[in-house]
Amino acid sequence: MAQRLILDTDIGSDVDDALALGVILGSPEVELQAVTTVYGDTGVRARLASRLVKLAGRADSGPVIIPGETQTLSGRPVWWAGHEGKLFDDLDIEEVETGISAPDYLVQAVAEKPGEIDILAIAPLTNIALALRQDPGFAKNVRRIHMMGGDFAASGRRAEHNMKCDVTAAVEVFTSGIPITVVGLDITTTLQLDASAVAEIAASGPLGGALEREIGQWWAFHGHEWNNPHDPIAALTVISPSLFETRRADVMIAPEGDEAGGTWETPSDSGIVEVVSSMDRDEVARAIVRRIAVNGAGG
Repeated sequence: MAQRLILDTDIGSDVDDALALGVILGSPEVELQAVTTVYGDTGVRARLASRLVKLAGRADSGPVIIPGETQTLSGRPVWWAGHEGKLFDDLDIEEVETGISAPDYLVQAVAEKPGEIDILAIAPLTNIALALRQDPGFAKNVRRIHMMGGDFAASGRRAEHNMKCDVTAAVEVFTSGIPITVVGLDITTTLQLDASAVAEIAASGPLGGALEREIGQWWAFHGHEWNNPHDPIAALTVISPSLFETRRADVMIAPEGDEAGGTWETPSDSGIVEVVSSMDRDEVARAIVRRIAVNGAGG
């Protein structure tokens, strides 16, 4: 049976969230039950996710898409690139679920199927922290959180975006007792998608063409013709865990000060966090492009 999955995302800023969605939609190993958006204009993010799902040919069988929390629990101002959703001039026609909040949905979904649903968290962790606050049983009902976040390089404690943007939420999630698999910048920055990979994605059809435009927008924003596929790598820790090596650890998040959002680990045989220590880079790169291309032609 396919693993049930909820994607929690700030899709629309860095293109890697959209690429991760493409990877998931091209992976029969997982059943994408829902997409919850978080951080900033979550309505725009949700409608963009809806459009990409449709371009993958999944309009009838796709996930429920729910706009989530707009602000951070830490009070840190939201960073907004300004190009989110701008490549489509008609996103307002996309219908998304507004009858339930994203945290409420998360609580309800995992309570209905305890121990059966994974969450792929590729954004600030606000929605998940609020779900924990609302229901003490949430931590036991989630099967596992797979996450892009942190930096576990031995040389320092760099504060990665998802951790520092809502450090309050990050601390609450990592101390919740939920089993976590996390891949940090020390791993994701070792892989780049370049023009040849983008050309293969673009040639695959409507979704591929849309992702090519999103990639080009992100490249122009950052001023270089490549990007690190942080979030697609995290998606593959759910889909193809054999491509990764992990180590068990206790993970701490710096809660304040100049290092706020920085991560560090203490190796522990009893730790419930699996920190990704290495990956098969060539095969991960091939898997990202191949799985997106499967759905590029509309399913």
